[in-house]
Amino acid sequence: MVSLLYYYTTMRGIFLHIKQYLKWYILLLLVFFSVTTWSVVIHENRNGILTVAFLNIGQGNATFIESPTGTQVVIDGGPNKTLMREISAVLPWYDRHIDIILVSHPDRDHYEGFFSLLDKYSIDVFMESGIAGITNEFLSLKEKIVSKKIPSVTARRGEVIDIGGGAYIEIMFPDRDISGLETNNGSIFVRLVYGETSVIISGDAPKAMENYLITLEPQKIDSDIIVLGHHGAKTSSSEEYIKAVSPEYAIISLGAGNSYGHPHKETLDTLNKLKVQILRTDQIGQIVFKSDGKTFTKK
Repeated sequence: MVSLLYYYTTMRGIFLHIKQYLKWYILLLLVFFSVTTWSVVIHENRNGILTVAFLNIGQGNATFIESPTGTQVVIDGGPNKTLMREISAVLPWYDRHIDIILVSHPDRDHYEGFFSLLDKYSIDVFMESGIAGITNEFLSLKEKIVSKKIPSVTARRGEVIDIGGGAYIEIMFPDRDISGLETNNGSIFVRLVYGETSVIISGDAPKAMENYLITLEPQKIDSDIIVLGHHGAKTSSSEEYIKAVSPEYAIISLGAGNSYGHPHKETLDTLNKLKVQILRTDQIGQIVFKSDGKTFTKK
């Protein structure tokens, strides 16, 4: 009996010692993990670099922007839930915040991915074109925005969004109330500018709206990179507009083997004629550029 009591007492002491040791070991691991994580966050240095990623989301559009100071913007959300996969490729796992999401116009292939994004990320501001003729699904997205108490802004020409480090986004169009326009005609034109580098994005705007933009302020649309309207459809990317933008690169965001015939031969012929380098998400996947304010470098 004495031997059993001694054995029990000894084993209990050993167990308590191990338990105490494990407690401190786990605590130290948690402290180390926390310090390491925040060290990565705090010391993440962008060295004055702007990042623009044209996401591979299939037949749709989605562009991720990160300023030299870390402000993050997503222009269009693409169809279905593919945006979540693509966002995780450009954002670190610990970052669950995006400053601005912008829908160029309320067509499903430009906003549907934002439903899933809103479930996983905190968003500061939502921007839209202000078109009235919208679907019940887009109304559901707007209701979700309201339920999360995210401020909603209607884009208007002349607005300049400072995203930090000298980078900014300017709204080129709409220049008035467009509530009565068809969705593609009401697409927001945005121009991202950082130093001497710039990108212009136009949703699904047709040639008539491109040519209208030229009349407003032709010298301000010159850009290094253009995201082609309507995924390279022949209804967009007029020769006059491409000449006015005078880009080095043309991005075509689309799905492989899509049923719309995008990109159209007429559009490709225009780009080739003007010696613009064509980059397609259906052929090379996600397309990432970095800018130091002087030149863009493709990654």
